[in-house]
Amino acid sequence: MVLSSPHSSRLKYMSLGVLVLQTTSLVLTMRYSRTLKEDGPRYLASTAVVSAEVLKIFACSLLVLMENNFSVRAMNQLLKEEIVKKPAETMKLAIPAGIYTLQNNLLYVALSNLDAATYQVTYQLKILTTALFSVSMLGRRLGLHQWLSLLILMAGVTLVQWPTESEGDSEQKILSAGSQFLGLMAVLMACVSSGFAGVYFEKILKETKQSVWVRNIQLGLFGFVFGFAGMLVYDGRRVRQSGIFQGYSTITCTVVVLQALGGLVIAVVIKYADNILKGFATSLSIIMSALISYFLLEDFNPTSIFFSGSVLVIAATFLYGYECKPPSVSTIKV
Repeated sequence: MVLSSPHSSRLKYMSLGVLVLQTTSLVLTMRYSRTLKEDGPRYLASTAVVSAEVLKIFACSLLVLMENNFSVRAMNQLLKEEIVKKPAETMKLAIPAGIYTLQNNLLYVALSNLDAATYQVTYQLKILTTALFSVSMLGRRLGLHQWLSLLILMAGVTLVQWPTESEGDSEQKILSAGSQFLGLMAVLMACVSSGFAGVYFEKILKETKQSVWVRNIQLGLFGFVFGFAGMLVYDGRRVRQSGIFQGYSTITCTVVVLQALGGLVIAVVIKYADNILKGFATSLSIIMSALISYFLLEDFNPTSIFFSGSVLVIAATFLYGYECKPPSVSTIKV
C-alpha cells in the first residue's frame, strides 16, 4: 500500500505553483523580448534556443551530481554507462530532441506575431494532438467525456481566433492579418510537434528505468547539436558578423533561463502531480497571461467572443484532466 506523505504533497503543490509561474513568465517575457524596440539588433531566436539547451544540460548535470552524493567520479561513471556505452538507447532521444528544437523555434515565431493571451489559449491544442498520438502510439483508449472535452477545446480555440472588426488603416489590417496567420500556423505546428515528442518521450521513459535527469541530459545534447546546426544554417551570417550573443539583454537572459527551467519543472510535475492539477495549473496560467497582457503589456484587448472561447478552453482542460485521473491505490493490482 502506497501512502501519500506530507513531503510528497508539498512537492506536488510546489511544483505546480512553479509550473504556473514558469509558464506564465516565459510566455510574457518571450513576447515582450520579441516586441521590444531597441536601438541595436534584436537577439536571434536560434541562439536563445541553443543557450537554453546548454543551461539545461548544466542544470541536469548538477542534479545528477547531487543524486550521486556530489561524487564527480560516480557521476562520470553513471553518464558513461548510460550514454556512451548504450548508443542505441541514447540515439532514441535524437527524434524528440530534434522535434523539441523545432518546437522551441516555432514558439519564438508565434510569440513574435501573436499576443500572449491568444498564443496561450491556442497552444492548448497540444492536448488534442497529445491525445491523438497517445491513442495511435501508446494504444490508449479515451472515454466519451475525454472526446467531448476535445470537441469543446476545438470550439474554444475557434472562438479565440474569430476575426473581429476594428477601425484603422486597411493596409495595417492586411499586415496584421498576415502576421496573425503566420503566428497561428507556427503555434499549430508547435502543437503537433509537442504532442508527438511528448508521447514519444513518455514511451521511452516507460521502457527504461533511467533517471529523468539523465534522459534530459541526452535530450539536451541532441537538442544542442540540432539547435546549433539550425543556427548556422539560418543565422550563420549574422552570427559571424556580430556574434552569438548579439542583442542579448537582461530580458533575453531571463527568457533563456525560463526556457531551460521549463524542462526541469515538467519533469518534477510528472513525478509528483496528477493530470487534474496539471490542468488547473495550465488554466490558471492562461488567466494570468491574459490579465497581465491586458493590464501591463497593453497589447491585448479582450472581447466577449475571446472570453467565451477562453472559458471553453479552460472547461475542456478540466474535463479532459478529470477523465485522465489515475486509478486509486485500491484498484491497482500488484
